[in-house]
Amino acid sequence: MDALLTTDLPFPVFRRGKVRDVYDLGERLLIVATDRISAFDCVMPQGIPDKGRILTAVANYWFEATRDLIPNHLIASQVEEYPAELQPHAELLRGRSILVKKTLPLPVECVVRGFLAGSGWKEYQATRSVCGIAMPPNLPMASSLPQPIFTPATKAEEGHDENISFDRFQGLLGGDMAQRLRSMSLSLYHRGSEMAAQRGILLADTKFEFGVDDEGQLLLIDEALTPDSSRYWPAEGWRPGIQPPSLDKQFLRDYLERLPDWNKQPPAPDLPPNIIEGVRSRYLDLASRFGVGF
Repeated sequence: MDALLTTDLPFPVFRRGKVRDVYDLGERLLIVATDRISAFDCVMPQGIPDKGRILTAVANYWFEATRDLIPNHLIASQVEEYPAELQPHAELLRGRSILVKKTLPLPVECVVRGFLAGSGWKEYQATRSVCGIAMPPNLPMASSLPQPIFTPATKAEEGHDENISFDRFQGLLGGDMAQRLRSMSLSLYHRGSEMAAQRGILLADTKFEFGVDDEGQLLLIDEALTPDSSRYWPAEGWRPGIQPPSLDKQFLRDYLERLPDWNKQPPAPDLPPNIIEGVRSRYLDLASRFGVGF
C-alpha cells in the first residue's frame, strides 16, 4: 500500500504545507491532503497510507457539525461537483481534496486545552502554569483542567510555532477580533468535546485557524478537529497520572522522543513499518468512532 507524498497538478501552486498541497483557482482554492505526516514541525520521509483521505473525511465531518457556530470555507468536497478543469484529475482528488473559498488567513493558531498534556504538561511541571496561565498545584499528568483554556500561538512558515500571551494576541489582531476568536475557539472546543464524549473519546486539546473573506466575514478554515490538529484519548484508557493511549499522532511523537540520535531538526528519521501502521490504525480508529468513512 503506497502513500501519496506529493502532487503535481497543472495549476498555480498557492502553497505547499507540511501535509496539504494548495492550488490557486482564482477566487477559490483546491486543497489536496497528501499522506505526508509531520512531527516536531518536521515532515517525515515516509507517509501514512490513506492518511489524506482520513483527514479530509474527519475535517468535513466537523465542518458540517460546527456550521451553526461559524461558517467555514468549504464549497465542495465531491469531485463530481468540481469545475470541468479538475475532472481529468478526479482519481487523484477523490476523497482527499476540497474546494474552498479563498480568504485572508489570520496569522495565528487558536489553541484550546482541556487537559494537561504535551508541552502544557512540561511547562506546568516547571512553572505551575500553562502558556503563562496559572494552574492549581499538584495536578497530575493528563488531568482535566479546571476549565478549558485558550492558548494562542503564532504560525511559523518554517521552524516551530510560538505560544504567545493573550496580550500579544490582541496586539496582532486588535482587541475585538482577539476576543471574538477566543470565544469562538472555546465554543468549538466545547462542541467537539461534547460530541467526542458521546463516542467514548476525550478531546484533550486542539487548534483552529480562521480567515476573513472579501465581505469581511470570519470563517473557519484549514482543518478542524482532526487527529493531526488535535489530541484525542479513548476514555476507557484515561487515568490521571499516566500517559493515556492516543488516537492521534502522539504515537509517532512518542516513538521519535525515544530515538537517541535525532535532535528534532531536519532531516527527519525513516519510520519503520510498525510505526507507520500504528499511526494509520489509530487514525482509522478515531474516524470509525465518529462514524466517518472515506
